[in-house]
Amino acid sequence: MLTRLLNFGRNKLRFDDMSAREILALAITSEEDDARIYRTFAGEIRETYPDSAKIFDEMATEEDQHRRWLIDVFREKFGETIPLIRREHVAGFYSRKPIWLMKNRSVDEMRKQAADMEAQAHRFYSAAAKRTSDATIRKLLGDLARAEAGHLGAAMNAEKHYISEDVKEAEAEAEHRQFVLTYVQPGLAGLIDGSVSTLAPIFATAFATMNPWTTFLVGLAASVGAGISMGFTEVASDDGVISGRGSPMIRGVVTGIMTTLGGLGHALPYLIPDFWTATYVAVAVVAVELAIITFIQHKYMETPWVKAMLQIVLGGALVLGAGVLIGGG
Repeated sequence: MLTRLLNFGRNKLRFDDMSAREILALAITSEEDDARIYRTFAGEIRETYPDSAKIFDEMATEEDQHRRWLIDVFREKFGETIPLIRREHVAGFYSRKPIWLMKNRSVDEMRKQAADMEAQAHRFYSAAAKRTSDATIRKLLGDLARAEAGHLGAAMNAEKHYISEDVKEAEAEAEHRQFVLTYVQPGLAGLIDGSVSTLAPIFATAFATMNPWTTFLVGLAASVGAGISMGFTEVASDDGVISGRGSPMIRGVVTGIMTTLGGLGHALPYLIPDFWTATYVAVAVVAVELAIITFIQHKYMETPWVKAMLQIVLGGALVLGAGVLIGGG
């Protein structure tokens, strides 16, 4: 491991030692990579955010033009064979995250990354132009530095030129809807199932045994079991392709975690040795859980307060009562 750390970067080119031929080759591959990233961004959001996709399409087209200019000058100066030099081949050089890792990004995150990419490109061309003595290459690199600076402004302020307030509001609404479908809805379903469905077995055990530790173990088993079951059910129920609900794995994890937490909320009080103290605390926790569920339903699912309270509080009270009656009988 130490040897690898000591040798890290030794097999890479140093920017200060690169020739004009190598700098042009690096610039060509960099422009090609950036155009590919912009087109990937555009393709991912074209159906949902067509105006923002147009921005990335135009940026990709401009990167293609830059690459053609660079190739023309390279052919004129050095011939047809362009060496493959990428950012990761140069020590201390900025790099791009692989496209396949750029998933689940919001439109704003894409815009910010585009601005960072253009700022980095501007710095590269500015530094490269200062190191080049050939007049033609120096002029091209200087022109590209200025173009990237202008492109940076476009990336940062594109929405002012292309996107009306109505479109921005529509995009924000679409992002909010996606957040609700992928995170809030599965989480709420898990929280309801974990909080309500475990009430009966936990309180039935509590009043049947009057033993806090036994009750806790039953609650723990019910909560974890319900979480695993709900998580797998969510993953298997919908792949998200047609419904647009997002990654099934994300939804499954969210559902499983919230289901488990919902059940553990009123199981944990039974770690208190005194039975009645633990029960009073558990009932108080149940009241808080039901209030939180009601709030989430009202805020994110737009369910009227009265309807949400009747659905959750009444349902929870009935399940709790059933558990107490069964355990006490």
